[in-house]
Amino acid sequence: MRYNNLGNTGLFVSELCLGTMTFGGAGMWTAIADVEQDGATALVKQALDAGVNFLDTANVYSNGLSEKMTGQALKDIGVTRSEVIVATKALGPMGEGVNDRGASRHHLLAQIDASLDRLGLDYVDLYQIHGWDPATPIEETLRGLDAIVKSGRARYVGVSNWAAWQIMKSLGISELKNLETFVSLQAYYSLAGRDLEREIVPLLESERMGLMVWSPLAGGFLSGKYTRDSEGEGRRANFDFPPVDKDKGFDVIDVMRDVAKARGCTVAQVALAWLLKQPAVSTVIVGAKRADQLEDNLGSVDVDLTEEDMSKLNAASALAPEYPGWMLERQGTYRSGGKARESSSS
Repeated sequence: MRYNNLGNTGLFVSELCLGTMTFGGAGMWTAIADVEQDGATALVKQALDAGVNFLDTANVYSNGLSEKMTGQALKDIGVTRSEVIVATKALGPMGEGVNDRGASRHHLLAQIDASLDRLGLDYVDLYQIHGWDPATPIEETLRGLDAIVKSGRARYVGVSNWAAWQIMKSLGISELKNLETFVSLQAYYSLAGRDLEREIVPLLESERMGLMVWSPLAGGFLSGKYTRDSEGEGRRANFDFPPVDKDKGFDVIDVMRDVAKARGCTVAQVALAWLLKQPAVSTVIVGAKRADQLEDNLGSVDVDLTEEDMSKLNAASALAPEYPGWMLERQGTYRSGGKARESSSS
């Protein structure tokens, strides 16, 4: 297991992060989560024993039960608090009231306390906004997060599922107002969905933000269970998310199968190993319901994809050209190479 800086911080996180969305099961989460406490504790211990030091949850997962089970697992295992990095999130509805949701200062200050109570912790290492709240000004959200960090209830703050312009605007406000800055983005990224490479990855690399990848197997689509002729079984059979261009996706899987055969690994491990080679990625979040699933995911850190493997996978999964990307690439050649390149590097 390797460890990476989480963005532009001195905090090192394992390249694989255990996601706990499968813990619990309530309401809409019954299609995803059915792991009970004993199973959750066993999965957390299995991950920690393999070198994982990073756990990610959210207040809305199973209506708070995932946080409670995650905290109980850490207590049962007896892990030293400083040896584990715990992240959670807030945004979604946690009650029937009109203010029991969103990224307002009111909601965030209430939810961090509720999350800490469920987790049984004095602080979380990373507190994240789970998505975009169109009703709350960004500055209000940032001031709420700043207050949470200053109070000691969180060490760092991050964001999830925001557009590039929203992230960049928040960074500008934080710098201008001297507020706590987002250090990471949690986003969907996979061989079946590389959309964030258009705008978001360049932003993350420019501003040195960490990338935490969710759904690296595209909701199980890249697990190797599915073929053109079979819907397979598992999460995708009941919860077809995130959206995937399946015609193109199966073309990618064909290449993945060839690479997996050549490397002596599974198709799922190829999907994860490809992400682990992406420079922008700080950690890849893996979730599991069973020990064998987690074992397979953990094995991805030992899969060494060659340059030829990466080229084949990149070609099969490449994004279609899109404006302004193709124009930026074309015009960028005016200033690359020759004297311009030599001058910029001298």
